[in-house]
Amino acid sequence: MFDWLSSIGRWLERYVIALPIYYAAPAMIVIGALDSSLLSLPEINDYLVVGRCFRQPSAAFYFPLFAAIGSVIGCLLLYTIMQRGGQALLRRRFKRENIERVERAYARYGILAIAIPALLPPPMPFKIFVATAGTLEYPRWKFLVTVMIARSVRYYVEGILAVFYGRRVLSFLRDNGLVILSVVTAGAVLILLVYAIINRRNSRPIDVSTEESVDQKLPREAPPTEISE
Repeated sequence: MFDWLSSIGRWLERYVIALPIYYAAPAMIVIGALDSSLLSLPEINDYLVVGRCFRQPSAAFYFPLFAAIGSVIGCLLLYTIMQRGGQALLRRRFKRENIERVERAYARYGILAIAIPALLPPPMPFKIFVATAGTLEYPRWKFLVTVMIARSVRYYVEGILAVFYGRRVLSFLRDNGLVILSVVTAGAVLILLVYAIINRRNSRPIDVSTEESVDQKLPREAPPTEISE
C-alpha cells in the first residue's frame, strides 16, 4: 500500500544526499516542512540526515539544522490551519479519544507535551500534538522554540551517531523506540519533580511573627528634631 511512498523516499534520499549543499539544504527544508504539515513521509527526514552525515561526516555540524528548520516551518503551517479551523477540523482528522488524551497531556505537562514527541523518532505520533496545540491556542513562540530545540537535538544526535555507527542508528532507533521513550519520559518526570520542589520552596509563606520580632530588634530612627529660627 505504501510502496509508492517508499519509492519516493528512496528517490529523495538518493538525490538529496548526492546533491551539493546549496541544493540539498533547501530541498531538506522543503521535505521537512511537507512531512510535518500536509504529508506523511515516515522517517524520511531521519534517513536523509543519517545518510548525508554518514556519507559526509562534516555535514553533522550543519545538515541536521536544515531538517529542524523545515520541521518547524511545517509545524507552524499545521498549527495555523488548526488554529483557524478549531475543534471541528481537529476531530475530523484524529480520533476523539486520542485528542482527549493529548489535551490532558498539555494540561498536566505543559511544554513537555510537545517537546517529548518532537524529540522522539517514529513510531511516536507527533502531528496530533501539533494540531492540538493550534486548537488550544498554545503560545505560538513558545511552541516554535520548543519544536526547534527538540528537533535540533534529535537530528544532531542522529547525525553524530551516523558518523560513528552509520545507518545502523536508524534500525536501533526504530527497534528500541519503547526503551528510548521510557528513558526520556523518566527524565522528564525527574525534571518536573525538581521544578516542583524548587517552586514550592520559593513560594513558601513567610512567618509574619518572625518578621515582627526581627523588626522589633532593629534600631528605630530618632524622630527629627525641630530647629527654631
